[in-house]
Amino acid sequence: MSEILFPLDQSDLSFTASGGSSVRRTILPSGVRVLTEHMPGAQSVSISFSVAVGSRDETNGHFGSTHFLEHLLFKGTKTRSALDIAVAFDSVGGSSNASTGKEHTSYYARVQDKSLPLAVDVIGDMLTSSLIDAKEFENERTVILEELAMNDDDPQDVAHEAFAQAVLGDHPLGRPIGGTNETISAVTRDAVWEHYQNNYRPQDLVIVAAGGVEHNQLISLVEKALLKAGWNLDATAMPVERRILQQAAISRGSALNVIHRPIQQANVLVGMQGLVADDERRYVMGILNTVLGGGMSSRMFQEIREKRGLAYSVYSFNQGYSDGAYFGLYAGCSPAKTKEVTRLMIEELQKIANDGIREDELVLAKGNISGSLALKYESTMARMNRLISAEIVNGEFFDLDESLMHIDRVSLDDIQKLAADIAGRERSIVAVGDVTEAVFEDFL
Repeated sequence: MSEILFPLDQSDLSFTASGGSSVRRTILPSGVRVLTEHMPGAQSVSISFSVAVGSRDETNGHFGSTHFLEHLLFKGTKTRSALDIAVAFDSVGGSSNASTGKEHTSYYARVQDKSLPLAVDVIGDMLTSSLIDAKEFENERTVILEELAMNDDDPQDVAHEAFAQAVLGDHPLGRPIGGTNETISAVTRDAVWEHYQNNYRPQDLVIVAAGGVEHNQLISLVEKALLKAGWNLDATAMPVERRILQQAAISRGSALNVIHRPIQQANVLVGMQGLVADDERRYVMGILNTVLGGGMSSRMFQEIREKRGLAYSVYSFNQGYSDGAYFGLYAGCSPAKTKEVTRLMIEELQKIANDGIREDELVLAKGNISGSLALKYESTMARMNRLISAEIVNGEFFDLDESLMHIDRVSLDDIQKLAADIAGRERSIVAVGDVTEAVFEDFL
Protein backbone atom coordinates (compact mmCIF):
# COMPACT_ATOMS: atom_id res chain seq x y z
CA MET A 1 0.00 0.00 0.00
CA SER A 2 1.10 3.62 -0.46
CA GLU A 3 1.37 6.15 2.32
CA ILE A 4 -1.92 7.27 3.87
CA LEU A 5 -2.44 10.99 4.46
CA PHE A 6 -4.03 12.26 7.68
CA PRO A 7 -5.61 15.58 6.61
CA LEU A 8 -6.91 17.72 9.45
CA ASP A 9 -10.20 18.36 7.64
CA GLN A 10 -11.09 14.68 7.18
CA SER A 11 -12.96 13.49 10.25
CA ASP A 12 -13.02 9.74 9.57
CA LEU A 13 -10.44 7.46 8.03
CA SER A 14 -9.89 3.71 8.10
CA PHE A 15 -7.61 1.25 6.31
CA THR A 16 -5.88 -2.10 6.70
CA ALA A 17 -2.15 -2.03 7.38
CA SER A 18 0.47 -4.75 6.84
CA GLY A 19 -0.01 -7.79 9.02
CA GLY A 20 -3.78 -7.46 8.91
CA SER A 21 -4.09 -4.76 11.56
CA SER A 22 -6.84 -2.18 11.09
CA VAL A 23 -6.16 1.52 11.58
CA ARG A 24 -8.93 4.02 12.22
CA ARG A 25 -8.89 7.77 12.84
CA THR A 26 -11.74 10.00 13.96
CA ILE A 27 -11.78 13.74 14.62
CA LEU A 28 -14.50 14.65 17.11
CA PRO A 29 -16.41 17.93 16.60
CA SER A 30 -14.41 19.47 19.47
CA GLY A 31 -11.14 18.84 17.61
CA VAL A 32 -10.06 15.86 19.72
CA ARG A 33 -8.37 13.26 17.51
CA VAL A 34 -8.72 9.55 18.27
CA LEU A 35 -6.59 6.97 16.46
CA THR A 36 -6.45 3.21 16.92
CA GLU A 37 -4.60 0.26 15.47
CA HIS A 38 -6.40 -2.99 16.22
CA MET A 39 -3.86 -5.82 16.29
CA PRO A 40 -5.58 -9.21 15.92
CA GLY A 41 -4.74 -11.52 18.81
CA ALA A 42 -3.22 -8.81 21.02
CA GLN A 43 -4.30 -9.02 24.65
CA SER A 44 -2.74 -5.75 25.75
CA VAL A 45 -3.27 -2.12 24.78
CA SER A 46 -0.89 0.82 24.74
CA ILE A 47 -2.77 4.10 25.16
CA SER A 48 -1.49 7.67 24.98
CA PHE A 49 -2.90 11.16 25.47
CA SER A 50 -0.59 13.58 23.64
CA VAL A 51 -0.34 17.27 22.84
CA ALA A 52 1.88 18.83 20.19
CA VAL A 53 3.74 21.08 22.61
CA GLY A 54 7.33 20.59 23.68
CA SER A 55 10.28 22.43 25.14
CA ARG A 56 10.80 24.37 21.91
CA ASP A 57 7.40 26.04 22.36
CA GLU A 58 8.21 27.69 25.67
CA THR A 59 8.50 31.46 25.75
CA ASN A 60 9.92 33.96 28.23
CA GLY A 61 8.58 33.28 31.70
CA HIS A 62 7.48 29.77 30.71
CA PHE A 63 10.83 28.06 30.21
CA GLY A 64 10.72 24.65 31.89
CA SER A 65 6.89 24.60 31.98
CA THR A 66 6.50 21.63 29.64
CA HIS A 67 8.68 19.33 31.74
CA PHE A 68 7.11 20.71 34.92
CA LEU A 69 3.65 19.75 33.68
CA GLU A 70 4.78 16.22 32.87
CA HIS A 71 5.59 15.81 36.57
CA LEU A 72 2.62 17.71 37.97
CA LEU A 73 -0.10 15.81 36.13
CA PHE A 74 0.81 12.73 38.20
CA LYS A 75 0.46 14.61 41.50
CA GLY A 76 -3.30 14.39 41.94
CA THR A 77 -6.68 15.55 40.61
CA LYS A 78 -9.98 16.61 42.16
CA THR A 79 -10.90 12.97 42.71
CA ARG A 80 -7.56 11.12 42.86
CA SER A 81 -4.39 11.54 44.90
CA ALA A 82 -0.96 10.79 43.47
CA LEU A 83 -1.11 7.47 45.33
CA ASP A 84 -4.52 6.69 43.82
CA ILE A 85 -3.07 7.18 40.33
CA ALA A 86 -0.17 4.85 41.06
CA VAL A 87 -2.39 2.24 42.72
CA ALA A 88 -4.83 2.26 39.79
CA PHE A 89 -2.21 0.98 37.35
CA ASP A 90 -0.46 -1.29 39.84
CA SER A 91 -3.78 -2.96 40.67
CA VAL A 92 -4.13 -4.25 37.10
CA GLY A 93 -0.46 -5.03 36.49
CA GLY A 94 -0.12 -2.14 34.09
CA SER A 95 2.51 0.53 33.67
CA SER A 96 2.21 4.27 33.13
CA ASN A 97 4.60 7.08 32.41
CA ALA A 98 5.03 10.30 30.46
CA SER A 99 7.60 11.80 28.13
CA THR A 100 8.44 15.38 27.29
CA GLY A 101 10.05 15.99 23.93
CA LYS A 102 11.17 19.04 22.05
CA GLU A 103 7.97 19.02 19.96
CA HIS A 104 5.32 17.00 21.80
CA THR A 105 4.38 15.60 25.21
CA SER A 106 2.73 12.24 25.88
CA TYR A 107 1.08 10.58 28.89
CA TYR A 108 0.78 6.86 28.29
CA ALA A 109 0.08 3.45 29.76
CA ARG A 110 0.18 -0.20 28.79
CA VAL A 111 -2.52 -2.44 30.25
CA GLN A 112 -4.42 -5.65 29.61
CA ASP A 113 -7.16 -5.02 27.04
CA LYS A 114 -9.93 -5.43 29.63
CA SER A 115 -8.33 -2.64 31.70
CA LEU A 116 -8.49 -0.04 28.91
CA PRO A 117 -11.52 1.72 30.50
CA LEU A 118 -9.50 2.25 33.67
CA ALA A 119 -6.48 3.57 31.75
CA VAL A 120 -8.56 6.05 29.75
CA ASP A 121 -10.38 7.22 32.87
CA VAL A 122 -7.19 7.75 34.89
CA ILE A 123 -5.09 9.41 32.17
CA GLY A 124 -8.07 11.49 31.09
CA ASP A 125 -8.55 12.61 34.69
CA MET A 126 -4.86 13.50 35.00
CA LEU A 127 -4.79 15.49 31.79
CA THR A 128 -8.02 17.41 32.34
CA SER A 129 -8.36 17.79 36.10
CA SER A 130 -4.95 17.99 37.73
CA LEU A 131 -4.89 20.37 40.67
CA ILE A 132 -1.38 21.72 40.09
CA ASP A 133 -1.43 22.38 43.81
CA ALA A 134 0.88 25.14 45.07
CA LYS A 135 2.51 22.92 47.70
CA GLU A 136 2.97 20.03 45.28
CA PHE A 137 4.36 22.51 42.77
CA GLU A 138 7.18 23.47 45.12
CA ASN A 139 7.81 19.84 46.06
CA GLU A 140 8.07 18.90 42.42
CA ARG A 141 10.40 21.81 41.72
CA THR A 142 12.84 20.17 44.11
CA VAL A 143 12.34 16.78 42.44
CA ILE A 144 13.03 18.23 38.99
CA LEU A 145 16.14 20.01 40.23
CA GLU A 146 17.33 16.66 41.60
CA GLU A 147 16.61 15.07 38.22
CA LEU A 148 18.67 17.76 36.49
CA ALA A 149 21.47 17.23 39.01
CA MET A 150 21.40 13.50 38.27
CA ASN A 151 21.64 14.18 34.54
CA ASP A 152 24.48 16.62 35.16
CA ASP A 153 26.39 13.82 36.86
CA ASP A 154 26.23 11.79 33.63
CA PRO A 155 28.91 13.18 31.30
CA GLN A 156 27.30 11.55 28.26
CA ASP A 157 24.03 13.38 28.96
CA VAL A 158 25.94 16.61 29.44
CA ALA A 159 27.74 16.10 26.14
CA HIS A 160 24.53 15.47 24.20
CA GLU A 161 22.77 18.52 25.67
CA ALA A 162 25.76 20.70 24.82
CA PHE A 163 25.95 19.17 21.34
CA ALA A 164 22.36 20.14 20.47
CA GLN A 165 23.12 23.72 21.47
CA ALA A 166 26.44 23.75 19.61
CA VAL A 167 24.85 22.60 16.35
CA LEU A 168 21.49 24.40 16.58
CA GLY A 169 22.60 27.53 18.40
CA ASP A 170 19.85 29.91 19.49
CA HIS A 171 17.10 27.95 17.73
CA PRO A 172 14.53 26.71 20.28
CA LEU A 173 15.40 23.10 19.37
CA GLY A 174 18.84 23.70 20.84
CA ARG A 175 17.41 24.16 24.35
CA PRO A 176 17.45 21.26 26.84
CA ILE A 177 14.11 19.46 27.10
CA GLY A 178 14.06 19.37 30.88
CA GLY A 179 14.96 23.01 31.38
CA THR A 180 17.92 24.25 33.41
CA ASN A 181 18.50 24.97 37.06
CA GLU A 182 17.87 28.62 36.32
CA THR A 183 14.61 28.17 34.40
CA ILE A 184 13.16 25.56 36.77
CA SER A 185 14.07 27.71 39.78
CA ALA A 186 12.55 30.81 38.19
CA VAL A 187 9.30 29.53 36.66
CA THR A 188 6.16 30.23 38.68
CA ARG A 189 3.04 28.17 39.24
CA ASP A 190 1.01 30.84 37.42
CA ALA A 191 3.27 30.56 34.38
CA VAL A 192 2.97 26.77 34.30
CA TRP A 193 -0.81 27.03 34.75
CA GLU A 194 -0.99 29.49 31.85
CA HIS A 195 1.12 27.16 29.71
CA TYR A 196 -1.29 24.34 30.57
CA GLN A 197 -4.40 26.33 29.69
CA ASN A 198 -2.93 27.46 26.38
CA ASN A 199 -1.87 24.01 25.20
CA TYR A 200 -4.10 21.37 26.82
CA ARG A 201 -7.37 21.98 24.99
CA PRO A 202 -9.65 19.66 22.97
CA GLN A 203 -8.18 20.84 19.67
CA ASP A 204 -4.67 20.04 20.94
CA LEU A 205 -5.45 16.54 22.17
CA VAL A 206 -4.44 13.40 20.27
CA ILE A 207 -5.49 10.06 21.79
CA VAL A 208 -3.88 6.95 20.35
CA ALA A 209 -4.25 3.28 21.24
CA ALA A 210 -2.74 0.14 19.69
CA GLY A 211 -3.32 -3.52 20.48
CA GLY A 212 -6.53 -5.20 21.57
CA VAL A 213 -8.64 -2.10 21.12
CA GLU A 214 -11.96 -1.41 19.39
CA HIS A 215 -12.19 2.07 17.86
CA ASN A 216 -15.79 2.92 18.73
CA GLN A 217 -15.36 1.69 22.28
CA LEU A 218 -12.34 3.96 22.72
CA ILE A 219 -14.28 6.96 21.42
CA SER A 220 -17.04 6.28 23.96
CA LEU A 221 -14.50 5.94 26.77
CA VAL A 222 -12.75 9.17 25.74
CA GLU A 223 -15.96 11.16 25.54
CA LYS A 224 -17.07 9.85 28.92
CA ALA A 225 -13.74 10.79 30.55
CA LEU A 226 -13.60 14.27 29.02
CA LEU A 227 -17.24 15.08 29.77
CA LYS A 228 -16.78 13.96 33.37
CA ALA A 229 -14.02 16.55 33.63
CA GLY A 230 -16.34 19.28 32.38
CA TRP A 231 -14.81 19.69 28.93
CA ASN A 232 -17.27 21.11 26.40
CA LEU A 233 -17.24 18.60 23.55
CA ASP A 234 -20.14 20.33 21.80
CA ALA A 235 -18.07 23.39 20.96
CA THR A 236 -16.83 22.98 17.40
CA ALA A 237 -13.13 23.42 16.76
CA MET A 238 -10.57 22.37 14.17
CA PRO A 239 -7.49 20.53 15.38
CA VAL A 240 -4.46 22.75 15.78
CA GLU A 241 -2.37 23.09 12.65
CA ARG A 242 0.70 20.93 12.37
CA ARG A 243 4.16 22.45 12.32
CA ILE A 244 5.63 23.43 8.99
CA LEU A 245 7.94 20.61 7.88
CA GLN A 246 10.76 22.52 6.28
CA GLN A 247 14.40 23.12 7.13
CA ALA A 248 14.78 26.44 8.93
CA ALA A 249 17.74 28.77 8.56
CA ILE A 250 19.75 27.83 11.64
CA SER A 251 23.09 29.31 12.63
CA ARG A 252 25.62 27.12 14.41
CA GLY A 253 26.01 27.83 18.10
CA SER A 254 29.71 27.03 18.40
CA ALA A 255 32.49 25.21 16.59
CA LEU A 256 34.00 23.84 19.79
CA ASN A 257 32.78 23.43 23.35
CA VAL A 258 35.01 21.61 25.81
CA ILE A 259 33.51 21.08 29.26
CA HIS A 260 36.35 20.33 31.62
CA ARG A 261 35.74 17.60 34.17
CA PRO A 262 38.28 15.45 36.06
CA ILE A 263 36.81 12.11 34.97
CA GLN A 264 38.40 8.97 33.58
CA GLN A 265 36.84 9.12 30.14
CA ALA A 266 36.40 11.82 27.51
CA ASN A 267 32.96 11.96 25.91
CA VAL A 268 33.35 13.32 22.39
CA LEU A 269 30.68 14.33 19.87
CA VAL A 270 31.43 15.48 16.34
CA GLY A 271 28.60 16.56 14.12
CA MET A 272 26.57 19.02 12.13
CA GLN A 273 23.01 19.75 11.07
CA GLY A 274 21.23 16.60 9.87
CA LEU A 275 17.97 15.71 8.12
CA VAL A 276 14.61 17.04 9.32
CA ALA A 277 11.75 14.65 10.06
CA ASP A 278 10.18 14.47 6.61
CA ASP A 279 13.30 14.78 4.46
CA GLU A 280 12.83 12.41 1.52
CA ARG A 281 16.34 11.09 2.17
CA ARG A 282 15.52 9.83 5.67
CA TYR A 283 15.61 6.20 4.48
CA VAL A 284 19.02 6.83 2.94
CA MET A 285 20.07 8.30 6.28
CA GLY A 286 18.92 5.15 8.05
CA ILE A 287 21.27 3.04 5.95
CA LEU A 288 24.14 5.53 6.12
CA ASN A 289 23.82 5.62 9.89
CA THR A 290 23.72 1.81 10.12
CA VAL A 291 26.85 1.39 8.02
CA LEU A 292 28.76 4.20 9.69
CA GLY A 293 27.96 3.74 13.38
CA GLY A 294 24.72 1.86 13.90
CA GLY A 295 25.89 -1.44 15.34
CA MET A 296 28.71 -3.86 16.04
CA SER A 297 29.38 -4.43 12.34
CA SER A 298 29.48 -0.69 11.58
CA ARG A 299 32.64 0.97 10.30
CA MET A 300 33.20 3.15 13.37
CA PHE A 301 32.69 0.27 15.79
CA GLN A 302 35.01 -2.04 13.88
CA GLU A 303 37.74 0.54 13.29
CA ILE A 304 37.75 2.28 16.67
CA ARG A 305 36.76 -0.47 19.09
CA GLU A 306 37.46 -3.84 17.48
CA LYS A 307 40.65 -3.14 15.53
CA ARG A 308 42.26 -0.55 17.80
CA GLY A 309 40.58 -0.99 21.20
CA LEU A 310 40.29 2.77 21.66
CA ALA A 311 36.72 3.03 22.96
CA TYR A 312 33.96 0.95 24.50
CA SER A 313 30.98 2.98 23.26
CA VAL A 314 30.99 4.41 19.75
CA TYR A 315 28.03 5.19 17.48
CA SER A 316 26.41 7.65 15.06
CA PHE A 317 22.89 9.11 15.02
CA ASN A 318 20.51 11.53 13.31
CA GLN A 319 17.86 13.35 15.34
CA GLY A 320 15.33 15.06 13.11
CA TYR A 321 12.55 17.48 14.04
CA SER A 322 10.09 19.50 11.97
CA ASP A 323 12.49 22.27 10.91
CA GLY A 324 15.86 21.36 12.39
CA ALA A 325 18.06 18.33 13.00
CA TYR A 326 21.49 17.23 14.10
CA PHE A 327 23.74 14.39 12.94
CA GLY A 328 26.45 13.21 15.29
CA LEU A 329 29.31 10.80 15.88
CA TYR A 330 29.98 9.80 19.50
CA ALA A 331 32.79 8.00 21.30
CA GLY A 332 33.81 7.61 24.93
CA CYS A 333 37.55 7.09 25.27
CA SER A 334 40.63 7.73 27.36
CA PRO A 335 41.56 11.43 27.42
CA ALA A 336 44.96 10.47 26.03
CA LYS A 337 43.30 8.87 23.00
CA THR A 338 40.81 11.62 22.30
CA LYS A 339 42.63 13.18 19.37
CA GLU A 340 43.11 9.85 17.61
CA VAL A 341 39.50 8.80 18.16
CA THR A 342 38.17 12.15 16.91
CA ARG A 343 40.30 11.84 13.79
CA LEU A 344 39.07 8.31 13.12
CA MET A 345 35.39 9.26 13.49
CA ILE A 346 35.77 12.11 11.01
CA GLU A 347 37.77 9.93 8.62
CA GLU A 348 35.15 7.17 8.55
CA LEU A 349 32.45 9.64 7.53
CA GLN A 350 34.75 11.22 4.97
CA LYS A 351 35.62 7.82 3.45
CA ILE A 352 31.97 7.20 2.68
CA ALA A 353 31.61 10.73 1.33
CA ASN A 354 34.58 10.18 -0.98
CA ASP A 355 34.23 6.53 -1.98
CA GLY A 356 30.75 5.38 -0.94
CA ILE A 357 30.08 1.96 0.57
CA ARG A 358 30.32 -1.59 -0.76
CA GLU A 359 27.39 -3.62 -2.08
CA ASP A 360 27.73 -6.13 0.76
CA GLU A 361 27.50 -3.30 3.30
CA LEU A 362 24.32 -2.03 1.64
CA VAL A 363 22.76 -5.51 1.72
CA LEU A 364 23.74 -5.99 5.38
CA ALA A 365 22.32 -2.59 6.39
CA LYS A 366 19.04 -3.19 4.57
CA GLY A 367 18.69 -6.55 6.28
CA ASN A 368 19.51 -5.01 9.64
CA ILE A 369 16.92 -2.24 9.34
CA SER A 370 14.23 -4.49 7.83
CA GLY A 371 14.60 -7.08 10.58
CA SER A 372 14.73 -4.46 13.33
CA LEU A 373 11.52 -2.82 12.09
CA ALA A 374 9.70 -6.14 11.86
CA LEU A 375 10.66 -6.97 15.45
CA LYS A 376 9.91 -3.46 16.66
CA TYR A 377 6.36 -3.44 15.35
CA GLU A 378 5.41 -6.57 17.25
CA SER A 379 5.12 -4.16 20.19
CA THR A 380 1.86 -2.32 20.91
CA MET A 381 3.91 0.57 22.27
CA ALA A 382 5.84 0.90 19.00
CA ARG A 383 2.60 0.83 16.99
CA MET A 384 1.16 3.51 19.28
CA ASN A 385 4.20 5.74 18.83
CA ARG A 386 4.06 5.28 15.05
CA LEU A 387 0.49 6.60 15.04
CA ILE A 388 1.43 9.54 17.28
CA SER A 389 4.21 10.48 14.87
CA ALA A 390 1.91 10.09 11.87
CA GLU A 391 -0.73 12.35 13.39
CA ILE A 392 1.36 14.98 15.15
CA VAL A 393 4.51 15.17 13.04
CA ASN A 394 4.19 13.99 9.44
CA GLY A 395 0.48 13.90 8.69
CA GLU A 396 1.06 10.63 6.83
CA PHE A 397 1.21 6.97 7.76
CA PHE A 398 3.68 4.40 6.46
CA ASP A 399 3.07 0.80 7.41
CA LEU A 400 5.84 -1.80 7.63
CA ASP A 401 5.57 -2.93 4.00
CA GLU A 402 5.71 0.64 2.71
CA SER A 403 8.73 1.44 4.89
CA LEU A 404 10.55 -1.69 3.72
CA MET A 405 9.89 -0.73 0.10
CA HIS A 406 11.49 2.69 0.64
CA ILE A 407 14.48 1.08 2.30
CA ASP A 408 14.89 -1.42 -0.54
CA ARG A 409 15.00 1.42 -3.09
CA VAL A 410 18.09 3.06 -1.54
CA SER A 411 21.13 2.80 -3.82
CA LEU A 412 24.89 2.99 -3.34
CA ASP A 413 24.90 6.35 -5.10
CA ASP A 414 22.24 7.68 -2.71
CA ILE A 415 24.45 6.81 0.26
CA GLN A 416 27.55 8.50 -1.11
CA LYS A 417 25.68 11.66 -2.09
CA LEU A 418 24.12 12.03 1.34
CA ALA A 419 27.43 11.34 3.11
CA ALA A 420 29.11 14.00 0.98
CA ASP A 421 26.34 16.47 1.79
CA ILE A 422 26.53 15.80 5.53
CA ALA A 423 30.35 15.76 5.66
CA GLY A 424 30.47 19.11 3.90
CA ARG A 425 28.27 20.87 6.45
CA GLU A 426 29.57 23.20 9.15
CA ARG A 427 31.03 21.06 11.94
CA SER A 428 30.74 21.30 15.71
CA ILE A 429 32.74 19.39 18.31
CA VAL A 430 31.75 18.91 21.93
CA ALA A 431 33.79 17.13 24.58
CA VAL A 432 33.23 16.48 28.27
CA GLY A 433 36.21 15.26 30.27
CA ASP A 434 39.82 15.87 31.20
CA VAL A 435 40.86 17.28 27.83
CA THR A 436 41.83 20.68 26.46
CA GLU A 437 40.72 22.70 23.47
CA ALA A 438 44.13 22.20 21.85
CA VAL A 439 43.30 18.51 21.24
CA PHE A 440 40.75 19.51 18.59
CA GLU A 441 42.62 22.28 16.78
CA ASP A 442 43.32 20.09 13.72
CA PHE A 443 39.63 19.36 13.21
CA LEU A 444 38.16 22.89 13.25
